[in-house]
Amino acid sequence: MNIFSKNLKVRNRFLLALLLFFIGIIFFLSGIGETGLIDETPPLFASAGKAMSQSGDWITPKVNGILRFDKPPFYYWLMAIIYSIPGNQSWDQLGSLSARLPSALASLSLFLILGDTILHHHKKSKYKSYLALVGSLGFALSPLVIIWSRTAVSDSLLCGTIGISLLLFWRKFFENNSRNCIFPWIVLSLAILTKGPVAAVIVMLTLAIFLSTQDDRKRLLLKIKPLQGTLITFLVSTPWYLIVFLKEGQSFLDSFFGYHNLQRYTSVVNNHAEPWWFYLFIMIIGSLPFSIFLFHGIFETIKEFIAGTREDSKFQNSLYLFALCWLLAVLLFFSISATKLPSYWLPATPAAAILIAKSAQMLINRQKNSSIVWFFTTLILLGVSFALSMSNNWLVLINDPEMPNLLNAIIEDRLLLKARIFIFTLTILSAFFTLKFIPKSIVLLQILFLFGQFFIMNPIRNITDNLRQAPIRQISQKIKYLRKSSEPLAMIGIRKPSLHFYSQQIVFYESNSRIGIINLSERFEKDKRNNLIDNPNYDSESFLVVIDRYSFSKEHWKNIKRQELGVYGIYSLIRVNRIDLNKYASNFQKEGLKSDWNVEKFERF
Repeated sequence: MNIFSKNLKVRNRFLLALLLFFIGIIFFLSGIGETGLIDETPPLFASAGKAMSQSGDWITPKVNGILRFDKPPFYYWLMAIIYSIPGNQSWDQLGSLSARLPSALASLSLFLILGDTILHHHKKSKYKSYLALVGSLGFALSPLVIIWSRTAVSDSLLCGTIGISLLLFWRKFFENNSRNCIFPWIVLSLAILTKGPVAAVIVMLTLAIFLSTQDDRKRLLLKIKPLQGTLITFLVSTPWYLIVFLKEGQSFLDSFFGYHNLQRYTSVVNNHAEPWWFYLFIMIIGSLPFSIFLFHGIFETIKEFIAGTREDSKFQNSLYLFALCWLLAVLLFFSISATKLPSYWLPATPAAAILIAKSAQMLINRQKNSSIVWFFTTLILLGVSFALSMSNNWLVLINDPEMPNLLNAIIEDRLLLKARIFIFTLTILSAFFTLKFIPKSIVLLQILFLFGQFFIMNPIRNITDNLRQAPIRQISQKIKYLRKSSEPLAMIGIRKPSLHFYSQQIVFYESNSRIGIINLSERFEKDKRNNLIDNPNYDSESFLVVIDRYSFSKEHWKNIKRQELGVYGIYSLIRVNRIDLNKYASNFQKEGLKSDWNVEKFERF
């Protein structure tokens, strides 16, 4: 009987993993290479990864001939490995599949481990598979996860490594064996190699808060072997930092630790200032339309903790309490930060998903509570439906200078009609669950919401790619064809790193001001750089310029002598003689203007 029961548990675990794997493959991986990279950060990551693959230098990240210490190398390494696969360009012509795959695989891995962990937590419950499915889908369907799991930046990889590390730590706390605690610390090391010391702070803060809630905290702490684990983490994560410091010296310390870590945390960078309650708002947005379930899960977990149920059964509610501590750690740490971005909340989304599963558990046999939760969920969906029904009043306010035809594209694709139908259907279903008690109703709404992503998100991605990014890819191909004598290439006004990625040429980015002309003139003489693929001829008599229509309307650019080579969307490709550029720069200098390219760092990556 015990053998039969054990085999049945293994079979159930395997079937759930197979189901989640099938859902995850479709949800996270389908179509991730069908559209190009979206400016401006993803092409910077992709360029660094591709440069590593091409140059063979897997230590120092470089973009556009410039050192890039924005992030540690783990994401770059993963991209570089994929770019290095023979025949990569034949099956990844846009370069976006290779760039996005690490994000998608990180989210998929966390999606699977999250479901298995919840299943393990409820191994004695007949609802274990249902709760595991709810938790996994709660993570995958977060609007933040939907966006960033298909974006070629390190945020999803950070979320995946932190999430897996913390889930493995929780398992170690409550498993009944004395095996070494190695894997959580190794995964933590990878998180540190993904985004730096912030990963260690979030994990350690979560563990500290959780252990403070436990009566046997010393025993639990010894189970994760902190001294051995710290040594493992140090040995895995530190060598790259040490090698780069020895190679690049103070510039690495100033850029990575000084600007991208310390300065971002203690002062506002790139105008990303938000109020202290910003992440409370993002918590709501990041769990829509299941935010009410999240708050219900938080409420039930706090109530059980206060009631002291952990003394009766330390394991029964430990995962939910652990998730609450995890959520609190991210909330506290990033709320204190001066620079605030929505993506900073991403490491909290697995914890939020676990708490949504807690709500689902509590509502299985509670009809009254279920009606209340569904009532407020219906109100949220009703509000979204009302906003969409009034779209004729606010649609005209959409004004993206990079996509002037966006409004027409939305109308032609009937995108708003699709969104109205989708949200209205969710609203009706939610209202039905308010009136009719169905124990496992949340998973039905999740499944509908899952299918809706392909109904709504794919057209949004295609419209954005066609209007915003396709012109840059077209102009990049034109540059390869028209460039003569390896003349330098500049981009004026709107900065598009994808121009460098797709043209594979050094690009001098400058503002559209008169000082920008002075900067450009000086940089061709003093800022000469190259890479393995491109070695510009800085003695060339001419240079190519990609300039947006708004910058082109500036008098000094409108009047400069030029050869017009083509128009692509809002961008024009022109050829300018160096003599004419230098003449304009000299005249502006006589008016008292001075270059600032060494101070302003328009290309500070």
